Amino acid sequence: MNTRFTLSVDAMGGDAAPKMVVEGVALAAEKYPGVNFLLCGDENLIAPLVRDNPGLADRVRIRHTLEVVGAADKPSTALRSGRNTSMRLSINAVAEGEAAGVVSAGNTGALMAMAMFVLKTLNGIDRPAIAGVFPTLRGKCVMLDLGANVESDADNLVQFAVMGEVFARRVLGVESPSVGLLNVGVEELKGHNDVKQAAATLQKSHLPIRFHGFVEGDGIAAGTVDVVVTDGFTGNIVLKSIEGTAKMFVRFLKEALTASLPAKLGSLLARLALNRFRERIDPRCYNGAMFLGLNGVCVKSHGGTDAFGFANAVNVACELIADRLNEGIKEDLADLAAHALPMTEAGIRS
Repeated sequence: MNTRFTLSVDAMGGDAAPKMVVEGVALAAEKYPGVNFLLCGDENLIAPLVRDNPGLADRVRIRHTLEVVGAADKPSTALRSGRNTSMRLSINAVAEGEAAGVVSAGNTGALMAMAMFVLKTLNGIDRPAIAGVFPTLRGKCVMLDLGANVESDADNLVQFAVMGEVFARRVLGVESPSVGLLNVGVEELKGHNDVKQAAATLQKSHLPIRFHGFVEGDGIAAGTVDVVVTDGFTGNIVLKSIEGTAKMFVRFLKEALTASLPAKLGSLLARLALNRFRERIDPRCYNGAMFLGLNGVCVKSHGGTDAFGFANAVNVACELIADRLNEGIKEDLADLAAHALPMTEAGIRS
């Protein structure tokens, strides 16, 4: 990637910040030589860590602040009294054009509230959605919303479908992504009214979307569709369930492969294959949830990740910026705005 830009980072967000953050930035910097970084947080803690990573010497600026958004802070409290926190300063840098995007491993609710307040939503989008990439039997899929909106009506779900389709096309490289609504069954009569209404809208509208219909939970891993659309309540439960199952499976496998001498010898012989398997299901490789629908790139890292996982969140932000994802969403919404009737049917407002 030859694009040059600055990425703003909340250096104090996350369980092991700022050490984990700086080390993650250092790993990502090796992959993106054209990217510089603005680290917001306690300079007394950050500066020594930057010095310990020589590759960051000429590519990092530090914006000092001692204020931090706590993991238990309510979004309303953080928004009201957190104007000088590391999270808020890192978001401000995007709004002011100083940075092309922001990454934080801090409080999810506070990050969403601040990002919405400072960056605002794109025209035609009522609510932003958290999107994440998941491994499937066919490759990868993107699912949204993963927790930004506990309740989502039919209009919101249609808007999520638009954003997810653009993401799959521009970032995942799927030429004509298929889109499905997560439901308790594939039959038309199943599901609550908002899901059924969103499905009817996507089926009859002139949206440039290849709508598959309903998809069940097992269809996510199967790769039934490229884009899975759901409300934030359901999406967050699915996300945490997948993460927990992956960790449990890896632990069971490790216990089985170390239970006896023959098992240990077998695991040694299969080491390369096991490493490939571990990489495919390692949640750190998929770390970095995107807040789609904002006037700026904003990526949320898991708070409990390590440097490798945080580097992947930085990678996600860099790819979103390079692939001009927001520009693609704007273009699609503008195309829809040219057809007043289909847009009204789709529930998308200009």
